[in-house]
Amino acid sequence: MCDVMEPPDDSFDFLFKIILIGDSNVGKTSLVQSFSTGLFSQRQHNTIGVDFTVRTLNLDGRRVKMQVWDTAGQERFRTITQSYYRSAHGALIAYDISRRATFDSVQRWLHELQQYGAANVLVALIGNKRDLEPQREVPFSDACRLAEDKGMVAALETSAREACSVQEAFQMMARHLLLQNGLSACQEEETRGPGVLLRSNSRSINISSAHTEQRHSCQC
Repeated sequence: MCDVMEPPDDSFDFLFKIILIGDSNVGKTSLVQSFSTGLFSQRQHNTIGVDFTVRTLNLDGRRVKMQVWDTAGQERFRTITQSYYRSAHGALIAYDISRRATFDSVQRWLHELQQYGAANVLVALIGNKRDLEPQREVPFSDACRLAEDKGMVAALETSAREACSVQEAFQMMARHLLLQNGLSACQEEETRGPGVLLRSNSRSINISSAHTEQRHSCQC
């Protein structure tokens, strides 16, 4: 069971820093906005450098604070965003299903994660703009294949415009990060303390393992 409502206070059991990366205009800011407020704005300005939002989820009684960093996709901001990679626990790499070039750039974004000290973060692949199905240029099977080849935890398709599978993408990442550190979302642990910042240098979860149920397309 997952209650996505934010608790009335600011307390939390676990804190995760998630970075959202990908080419410009793939909908990263819209994804963050949809996750944070459930709203979609037709007019979004390009992110300058880095922006972030914070939201706390209740995952089976655990308060999991998600600090989501929305990074600029333009090359001129690359030196600004690189410094935010090192302390990340998870990364969502977004592409636009209607623009093949944005999917082809995923390899470059993976390389940046490794180059700038975030090689051990959990990574998920997000194909955004699922509502543009008639203009699709990236088959979902291609995304699944790439995610499996690169050891990502999941490949999902979302639509920020239709609020489709956006919440599930962030909840999935939170649950995998708990699993990475030997915890399940429903596991009760008497020794856990408040405000624990989980390590980012834990083992990765292979998409072809028992967690393959997370690899699915949007069914809206």
